[in-house]
Order: sequence, then C-alpha cells, then structure tokens
Amino acid sequence: MSARSRKSKPASVPLAGCRKPHLLMEPLSARCDKNCLLSFSSPPLGEIAQRVSRLRKVFFRSLLGVVVLAVSACKPQVKYPLDTLAPTSDLTKSIYDLFVEVTVLDIIVLIVVVGALFLGMLVFSTRTGGPREPSVKHSDMYLEMAWTIIPALILLAITVPTVRVIIQTQPYSWPKNTLPVEVIAHQWWWEFYYPTLGVETADEVHIPTGQTIHFQLFSKDVIHSFFMPQVGGKRDVIPGQENQITLIAQVPGEYYGQCTEFCGDSHANMRFRMFVETPADFQQWVRHQLEPPVKRADGPAAAGAKIFADAPCAICHTIRGVSGFSKQYTYGFRGPDLTHFGSRSTLAGSIMDNTPQNVAMWIRNPDEVKPGANMPTLGLGGAEMNELVAYLESLK
Repeated sequence: MSARSRKSKPASVPLAGCRKPHLLMEPLSARCDKNCLLSFSSPPLGEIAQRVSRLRKVFFRSLLGVVVLAVSACKPQVKYPLDTLAPTSDLTKSIYDLFVEVTVLDIIVLIVVVGALFLGMLVFSTRTGGPREPSVKHSDMYLEMAWTIIPALILLAITVPTVRVIIQTQPYSWPKNTLPVEVIAHQWWWEFYYPTLGVETADEVHIPTGQTIHFQLFSKDVIHSFFMPQVGGKRDVIPGQENQITLIAQVPGEYYGQCTEFCGDSHANMRFRMFVETPADFQQWVRHQLEPPVKRADGPAAAGAKIFADAPCAICHTIRGVSGFSKQYTYGFRGPDLTHFGSRSTLAGSIMDNTPQNVAMWIRNPDEVKPGANMPTLGLGGAEMNELVAYLESLK
C-alpha cells in the first residue's frame, strides 16, 4: 500500500463506554449513531419554545411574589418604636435614601444573575442529544475583562454615594445657631447637658425642629452605643474619646432610643426618649427646666423632702437647692439629676412609666427592676415610702 493511500485512510478513535463494541475501531465519521455517538445537534425548536414558556411562567410567578411582598411590607401595619425605615431628620433621610439606592442596585444585579441562571438551565441546556464536544479554548479575553470590569463598576456605584453621604452627615463646621448637647453615658442611664442653656436632665432629651443639633458623645465607664434610629442613627460612645452626631430634626414627636453596645448586666435596660418639639414648645421646656423645684411647706411632699435629705439619696442625686455636686467633683458614682423628676414621663433608664407605683417599686428594690443597678436598697416602707414618692412626684 502506498504512502498516499495510508495517509488518506481515516483514523480510528475508540469511544470508551460505548454500548456497540463493533463500532469502537470505526472511523469517527462512520460512528454517527445517535444512541452512543457524540452529537453536535441543537435542541429542536419546539423544545426550545417549551423551555422559554416554562421560563416565562417561572419569571412572572416570581415577579408576582416579589410585588406582593413589597406591597405588604410598604403598608403600615404596626408602628415600631425603633423603626429605621421611617426617617424624621436630614441625617436619617440621607441614610434611608442611600439604603434605597443600594437596594435597588442589588435587586437589578439579582435579576440579571437569576435571569442568566434560568436561561442557562431552560434555554441553553444541552441535555437533549447528549453532551457537546468541549471547547478547546484556554481563555477568553473579553469574558475575563467583563467579569472584572462589571463588578468594579458595581462597587463604584455603591462607594460613590456612600462616601457622599458620609461627608454630608459628618461636617467639620456648623451654623452659628447650632444647639450643642452633651450626651454622657453611664451604666445604665443617659445624661443630657445643654452647655449653652445650663439645662441638665436624664434619660429624656428635648430638641427643636428646624435647628442644627450637635450631639457630643462621652462615656463615664465602658463602651456604649447611642442609637436613635428615626432621628439620628447610631454612634458608638467610647471612654476617653468624643464622638459626634449632627442633625436637623424635621418631624415633632416622641421617639425611642437604646444603647446597642453590650455594656453589662442591664444593657437592655439602658434606654432613653427623644422629644422633638416646635421651637416655641422647646423654649417653654427650657424656661421650665431653669426654674427651681417647687417646695412644699407641709403635707406628705414636705415630709418626703426631709427623708430625701437625710437618706443616702442626696449623696448621689442632685436637686437644685437641696443637694448637688460641685464642678470639681470627679469621684464616685453620680446618679441622675432629679430637679424636675416629676415632669419626666419615664424613670430607671426609661424602662418604666413615671407613676407613683413604679417609683415605689424602683426605690424598694432597684436591683430587682434593673439587675446590677448601682442604687442601693433604702429599706423604706409604709408611710416613709409614700412620703418620699410624693416628694419626688412633686418635683415638676
């Protein structure tokens, strides 16, 4: 046989696992049996149409479920006290808008990825006719560029608005009429001091609408976190360090706050209330806070004032005209200022309403109400307890 005839003879390619052994040594062109040969044919058009129809049904059913969930989530069913999706200040509105912007981008990415997944499973699947011949290409430059550039653009689309909001909500200077408020965290209550107004209160902070408020955050003991979701977001309060929050409240109302950094036994009981008021109502509150407490000449409240002065209460708590600390006092434990305790709506770190029954419960056994509380048990009862409660409630 000549060399030319030997070259023209087709090469035999064995096919492992073939169910027809007599074809194993046949030329590749001769092994075109659809039951055991490699098939390079595409799925029939009718089957592709069926797959597209199934994909369309799955897509629209999924879209309907997403719409139903979105509508049910947007309908205000219950008013949650620590709702992060109900902004009432310029700060929380900026954070909310950023959240919505990033969420929409995430949804678009999710739709593209899931759509590509369903297309791959239902339209471009090669199960019918057997597997195709594998590609001999080692790399695809355009594909590698695509899966590098597209994620980079997505990250850039998230980073730019995030940095913009950070710069916008953490300014280095403030308007001249800015109201500074010092927030001092203690285990387990909040102290609020207005240095330009000379007002000090505890567990309840009042601010006006339409004015820049600059919170300066300090801690007297351990790390806390000042969280007021509807008005001012969240910021850690760290010993030896001053953190800040600047905002303009827009909607009057009563809002809830909470420490969100574990700080000891009663971490969950370290709450506060924020009262956003009109400028006129806020000025009225300030004038009331600057007034001295009302003194009772007789009755249970007068007897309670004497009990307060003689008991350990006066060692830790300030009532202007009765007890207090000098500016040089930096030792030992300080309790909340009680000068206008009776005008507050809550007590004990805003975990109870300010009622005579709750005040008596708190004084009788503070550690039972708030585990780990630094307030000692006074051992009062009967008439003495009633008179002390009457005095505290009279501090309007």
